[in-house]
Amino acid sequence: MNKSSIYLFVLFCLLLTSCVSTNDMIYLQNKNETTSESILPSNNKPYRLQTNDILNVTIKAIDSKLVEIFNVANTQNNTNISEPSNYFNGYVVDDHGSIRLPLLGEINVLGYTVEEVRVKIETQLNEQYFKKEAGIFVIVKLSGFRYTINGEVLNTGTKILYQDKVNIMEAIANSGDITVTGNRKDVKVIRRYAQGTETFSIDLTNSNAVNSPCFYLQPNDYIYVKPLKQKSWGTGKTGVESLTTIISILSLATTTYLLLKN
Repeated sequence: MNKSSIYLFVLFCLLLTSCVSTNDMIYLQNKNETTSESILPSNNKPYRLQTNDILNVTIKAIDSKLVEIFNVANTQNNTNISEPSNYFNGYVVDDHGSIRLPLLGEINVLGYTVEEVRVKIETQLNEQYFKKEAGIFVIVKLSGFRYTINGEVLNTGTKILYQDKVNIMEAIANSGDITVTGNRKDVKVIRRYAQGTETFSIDLTNSNAVNSPCFYLQPNDYIYVKPLKQKSWGTGKTGVESLTTIISILSLATTTYLLLKN
């Protein structure tokens, strides 16, 4: 084998190893799996409130004047809810796990679901302040679905989506998608609980990812997308970029050799 053939072979190997494979970029591939499992109920548990969460509480009645005192924060136009207004007008879960409502005072909500909090407030109002004929109707919602995403995505940072459930695919799409050099096969999700944190790993190129306990996010989840090795090599993301880099290196080496030889 002559030197030219050796150089071409080395160049071909470098191109193969430096490019990002298509299989590393396609989401939810079947990968020869013949069975399809449904998402287990344990994988989609309801979120339980933690300290620093912000709740929006709305109380309605047949006669709206009866519950005006509870809805001072909601008397303004709610069609354009902003994050600052949620912060100032919502009910923040304090360090003791409680929120403070007019008349009702301190209500412990730590570890409760929003539905359990709704029932708790509605029951307390009907027992202490109103008759059944008042038609008390309580709505309790988290002030947006908040998560943080970092790493190899186009738009990092803390995001808020105004919906009750968010899966990791929606969260990534809302962040501009994973970059070409992002590792879709080992995305980390760090989840906070009252007793500590838990770290999950999910392969988004595998269709079985929908059965992962972290496919459906919980509020305050932290997502980290690691870079592929190709990024640290700096050879380029595509075959053209890699070829350009290698040609540049070879040209520099050849020029240096000729200068030193002369």
